[in-house]
Amino acid sequence: MRNEVRWERMFPDELEAAFERCPGVYFTYGLCEPHGPQNTVGLDSLKAHGIACRAAQTHGGIVAPPDYWHIHEHGMYANWAQQHVGEVRNWMTAMPAWQHFKNVCYHVRAADALGFHAAIFLTGHYGPNWQDLKTLLEIIQPHFPMRLYGLPDFEANTPGFSGQGDGADHAGRVETSLLWALEPECVDMSRMPADDEPGPHFAMGSNAYQSDRRIGERMVDDEVAWLGNKMQELLDIYTQLNITERQPVTFEEVEKIWNEQVTPALNTFETMQNRDEPPPEDSQWFAQWKIPEIT
Repeated sequence: MRNEVRWERMFPDELEAAFERCPGVYFTYGLCEPHGPQNTVGLDSLKAHGIACRAAQTHGGIVAPPDYWHIHEHGMYANWAQQHVGEVRNWMTAMPAWQHFKNVCYHVRAADALGFHAAIFLTGHYGPNWQDLKTLLEIIQPHFPMRLYGLPDFEANTPGFSGQGDGADHAGRVETSLLWALEPECVDMSRMPADDEPGPHFAMGSNAYQSDRRIGERMVDDEVAWLGNKMQELLDIYTQLNITERQPVTFEEVEKIWNEQVTPALNTFETMQNRDEPPPEDSQWFAQWKIPEIT
């Protein structure tokens, strides 16, 4: 018997049966971006989607198609890229923060309209975007019966998570090990540069040489257990609310929520800040660095 949990690969009867067993859904986010010569560029989304699929296979639920378009190129992300990627062709699938977060609003709307009781929004892309994801979901939660929770994958991999990003890296020991466990064909350690070769090596983490597939498998198991517990917590909260009637939120209502409640808060989002000096004007990262004020 198939244990398929990927929405786009399921037949209608399989979707209905999975929904009856567990009316929870996972949305996963990342982008294609430099992750060292040893990892494929889709690491962020591959990682988040792979973890969500393992969680759904183990605990129930359905996993929405992965979203490979995410925040980069402006604000602190541009500064980081200038330092750690350099001027090479970057192979990014980037979009501005405000567009990404508006897309998330429509993802919420689609799942809620189908009757899901709970949704987890898991980002494999780091930097401050995960803080803004939490803020966004807090803003829009009152408009949806479905219970919402957003997190970076390392939150599920960090006992006593403090919000400081412990347990995370970029194309280093943690991310490389995770991808190695989830998608082994997407990691090739033979591509690693010599340890005395000057970087930045396509944004490779300095401790990538310590990567181990067995470490990744342990971390995946920890995250799957954490996500299963969180999904059940959200489903229990929905049950306790004793919601008897639901009306799908319309596109028009989403636009109203966006314009009246999200847009006024956007300029306070961490991904919308320009706190650092811009990259050099001759850098490819300079053109997109400045973030416009959203009104």
